[in-house]
Amino acid sequence: MAECFIYDAVRTPRGKGRKRDGSLADATPLRLTDAVLGAIRERTGIDTAEIDDVILGCVEPVGEQGANIGRLAALNAGYDESVPGFQINRFCSSGLEAVNLGAAKVKAGDADLIVGGGVESMSRIAMGAAGGAWSTDPQIAIDTHFVPQGIGADLIATMYGYSRRDVDAFAVESQRRAKAAWDGGYFAKSIVPVKDVVGVTMLDHDEHMRPDTTVESLGELAPSFKKMGESFGFDAVAIQRYPEVEKIEHVHHAGNSSGIVDGASAVLVGSAEAGERLGLKPRARVVTSVSIGSEPCIMLTGPAPSAKKALARAKMSVSDIDLFEINEAFASVCLLFMEQMGIGHDKTNVNGGAIAFGHPLGATGGMLVGTMVDELERRGLGTALITLCVGAGMGTTTIIERV
Repeated sequence: MAECFIYDAVRTPRGKGRKRDGSLADATPLRLTDAVLGAIRERTGIDTAEIDDVILGCVEPVGEQGANIGRLAALNAGYDESVPGFQINRFCSSGLEAVNLGAAKVKAGDADLIVGGGVESMSRIAMGAAGGAWSTDPQIAIDTHFVPQGIGADLIATMYGYSRRDVDAFAVESQRRAKAAWDGGYFAKSIVPVKDVVGVTMLDHDEHMRPDTTVESLGELAPSFKKMGESFGFDAVAIQRYPEVEKIEHVHHAGNSSGIVDGASAVLVGSAEAGERLGLKPRARVVTSVSIGSEPCIMLTGPAPSAKKALARAKMSVSDIDLFEINEAFASVCLLFMEQMGIGHDKTNVNGGAIAFGHPLGATGGMLVGTMVDELERRGLGTALITLCVGAGMGTTTIIERV
């Protein structure tokens, strides 16, 4: 099997996912993808006819994001018409899975160069807009004990003993690290601004960050999922699945959960032969990737099992990994991952995460790949493990090695 290398990785800034004040609210999903696909072409200087596919993750593939945005994004960005494209949806890990699929095709010898990544305009296409049977059809909702993700996050905190102060302290540290990374210019290599139709910059920085956040200020926020849990009956559903829990402690709120934002990402992966032929310098190697299923009611416990499976497949141990990056969907998810993996916060999410930056659903996985490639290079380190929890109970992990 051939090896697959990462040749470039770019992302847009994350804009607040609100119509009233989000800087990217007027940017269509195609405008977002145009920024990153255009940057891949311009930065590498390759003839886009050399690209075998464009794979984009998108969690709400309806409206402006529907009708195979992968192909439409390639056409809109001026790629050669011979370049196909498609979209995939593995919920929150869609962007990472897009990169993984591209890498798998390269490793199998079925492609030479692929762009993987994702897009989500959460200010224009609301979360849940695509609908689905899981939350509405009793045939599956009852059997799987469906509850909203926030209830699952609070259930994790309750079962594993993470207090309100624990999750708030994690959130404050995410904000602090995010600001330090921006102030240090750590994202300068990957961020590409989003411009409007006349070339005026709409956004060139992550605008969701709240660096002045403190544990005390977060302590003033009411739990976001208490009402739906207690008044709408979701707590009872979760406790039916986990009867050892007497009462769910609701500790999550907007300040210690991932933010709703807009954004897009793109990662160029390819074979060694393609890189040599086109004069591309490899930045990292895709070692392995894994997706697993986990219990769907609590839903958010998939990162550690998927990470352990990926490590086993790569014949590696936790000590072989220099940096860990887990999507900060909720603070308790990250605390549990570190506990189950036996790792410290000193090598996990070293530049902050989605609590500070926001989580543009289908785009996030590709963004995390780029963040880790940049950080390995900046620190002169060798390996990184990237993982996300996934709706309906799944986990996706990718291991990369700096070249």
